[in-house]
Amino acid sequence: MTDTHRTVMHRVFDRLFQAFGPQYWWPADTPFEVIVGAILTQNAAWRNVRKCIENLKAAELLDLKAMCAASAEDLAALIRPSVYYNRKALKLKTFCEHVRTRWEGDLDRFLTQKMEDLRPELLGISGIGPETADSIILYAAFQPSFVVDAYTRRILSRHGWAVEDSDYDELRDYFMNSLEPEAPFYQEFHALLDRTGHLFCKSKPLCDSCPLNGWRET
Repeated sequence: MTDTHRTVMHRVFDRLFQAFGPQYWWPADTPFEVIVGAILTQNAAWRNVRKCIENLKAAELLDLKAMCAASAEDLAALIRPSVYYNRKALKLKTFCEHVRTRWEGDLDRFLTQKMEDLRPELLGISGIGPETADSIILYAAFQPSFVVDAYTRRILSRHGWAVEDSDYDELRDYFMNSLEPEAPFYQEFHALLDRTGHLFCKSKPLCDSCPLNGWRET
């Protein structure tokens, strides 16, 4: 990665931060809540995920031990606002059972592994893909693993910083080879890109009012 790439990415961050300010993302009270949200937000709008989180809290199931004891059917009923709720209930159960059996239910010990050990272990859990794994690492384990989502991919390809069919790890490396490995910085950058994508870089883009309008520097 060249110094030019580093300069461009820092300028992108600066433009977006000036436009939107701090994003305070990921909204959660505990690391476990982050993990549950990361699983539920797959293919779902955050407003629906928030409803699921509220349902789980009300049922006193937003806890690893309690979720292990709950049935997949009970979980599915509570997370119904999220799409594919039956599958996601099984994903939540699978994750909780993994931590219970391999780490004796000690989520803190699981999350404080070195990233080079934590990421492959997460990817080995059924239902956890790269984006979800990196969300857990960055926002629950507070380690610098950049999250690439559909908005990020779209912004990079439309500005000529990456080709549209780049695979996930190529795009993740684009950021991680360009930026200092600092979790708070990665969190803010990811959130700013998400905000930009949600407001402007839609399927039908609103380029005129976008903070990155007209900028295709490479």
